[in-house]
Formats: sequence, structure tokens, C-alpha cells
Amino acid sequence: MKATQKDFAGIAPRAANDARLFFFCGPDEAGAHDAAMRIVSLLGDVGERIELAGADLRKDPVVLGDEARSTSLFGGRRHILVRAQGEEAHDAVANVLDSEVEICPILIVATGATDKSRTAKLLANRGDALVAMFYPPDLRAASAQVRAFGDAAGLRMDADVADRIARAAGMDSRLARSEIEKLALYLDAAQEAPKSLTHEALAEVGAATEEEGFAPLVNVVLSGRHARLPAELQRMRELGLNPVGLLLALERRAAQLAGLAAKLGRGSDIGTLVKAESGARRIFWKDQADIADQLRRWRGRRLERLVDRLTGTHRALLANSRDAEILLSQELAEIARVAASRG
Repeated sequence: MKATQKDFAGIAPRAANDARLFFFCGPDEAGAHDAAMRIVSLLGDVGERIELAGADLRKDPVVLGDEARSTSLFGGRRHILVRAQGEEAHDAVANVLDSEVEICPILIVATGATDKSRTAKLLANRGDALVAMFYPPDLRAASAQVRAFGDAAGLRMDADVADRIARAAGMDSRLARSEIEKLALYLDAAQEAPKSLTHEALAEVGAATEEEGFAPLVNVVLSGRHARLPAELQRMRELGLNPVGLLLALERRAAQLAGLAAKLGRGSDIGTLVKAESGARRIFWKDQADIADQLRRWRGRRLERLVDRLTGTHRALLANSRDAEILLSQELAEIARVAASRG
């Protein structure tokens, strides 16, 4: 089975019932992770969760099959969640498919992979597997998702407030959900006792505002304003901004630039394209100038290398969380330096 973010919601119940291997891929890592968690919720009693890293499976492909055929320590159900990069899980998946022994559900979130990757091709035409591809949402879709999170948490909000939260979260559904949960707690909101979420409430809570979110630092780095970088890094430390969350915001902006570059093709009228995308609410009007500037700096192979570098940095942060802030600061300084040289 195959799915995209457009039809995943409709396919998910059948996939949860029929499939045992799930491969979630595409440039929207947050969307892929959310989809994996949706499948987990539909599986019912999934029992113990076993988490495996793609790098470990690449070194020892047999581990996945061994874990999938094993029972829980207490004899109950279990499921496996794999966080992989690219094709790291390919050989492990191939080994599982070669076995005829019944397995527990295996969910693979593969950053940097696509539905055309070798691993996806192993699974796409099977009735007992699902391959789902996810692209970063535009502002309209991210805002709608924020409002859905708000409805579930008992928060009523207008489109402007939802847009503001979506932008501050870098279009990342996990960060947006975290902000909604924090706001609901702050306002003492619940589904049975809903509250209105206003701009004033956002300002009081603080972290969800665009001024105190990731956007300024993202723009400083990708626009090559290296003279302002030390002050922004200091702000990151003072506000306690999560390094991985900041990196996700950078990855999403890079993915957004890649999508715009594809629409632009060999054309050079960046201003007209960005204005049209803003008119369609796929770009917030305040971001037009920054995105246009960044699209001039990051195109073609340069943009591809940026995406690859951010992906590698993401893996490094997850592998060395204790030094994540230092590692990220070093990477941001280098990216800003390169961006400045292309201005």
C-alpha cells in the first residue's frame, strides 16, 4: 500500500488492520512521525515499545527481525519504532521480508528517504505493508492543523492566532502541539470547558510568539547576517530554545525553499513567485522579503548541500544531546558564513 498526506487519514485504519510493516518518509519528518503515532493509536493494544536506531540496523541488519519475532519480557504484545536516515533500514527490512515467521508491528520513520527509495520499493506493492510520503505543510495547512489541535484541547482561536502559532513552530506539528498543550494548561482550557485563545494570551505565555520563537534566528542564519548571529545565539540560550526544535525550523525553511526553487525552475523572477505564494497564503506576508532573499542565496546544488548538511546535523544532535547547543551553534555559524558569501 502507498499513501501521501492527502489520503493517509483514509487509508490508515485499513493499513493498521492489514499491515505489519510501515515506512514513513519524505521531507516532513514531523508529519511522518505523527503518522506513525496515528498508526500506533489504531493498532489498539500494542504493548511494549522497542525503539531502534537506523544506524544500528545498518551495522547489524539481523537485529530487526530478531526483535520483531520476540515476545515482550512479560509475554505481552510489543511494537517496534525505528528512527532511520535514508536507506539505513533497507537490509534489515529485506531480512524481515525473507522470514515467514509472524512479526509484531514495525514502524520506520526514515528522514531523507522517499517513496522511490530502495526500502520503499520493497514494501510499496505488498498488502501487508504501507509506504507513506509526507511533504512539509504550507501555512494554510499548518494553521488548520493548529486549529485542530486547539479544538482537541478546548482552545478556540481565529485564523490569525493559528497562523502565528504555526509560524512560531516553524510549521512543525510536534512543536505546535506542544505549544497548544502549554497554552491550554495556562488558560485552564478543556474540551468540556473551552476557552478563547487571543494574541494577548500568546504574548503572556511568550514562547509561542514569533518574536521569541525560531523565526529570527532562522532568518539570520539563512540570510547570512553573521554579525547578528552572536546576539541571536545568546537569545536562544536565554529563552531556552530547544536546539533540535530550532534545527527542525531550519530544515522546514530549507524544504520550503526547495519547493519554491522547483516552482521557479530556471526562471529568475523570484519576487513575483514569492508574492503569488503569499497571496495564496502559502507564505506569510511578513516573511516575503526574507524568503526571497534566501531563495537568491540557496538554489540548485547549493540548496541540496544545505539540506544534506542540516540532515547530518540533526543526526549529530540526536546522537550527542549533551553537547547539542554547542554543535548547533558551530553549524549555524558555518551556514551563515556560506550564506553571506552568496549575497
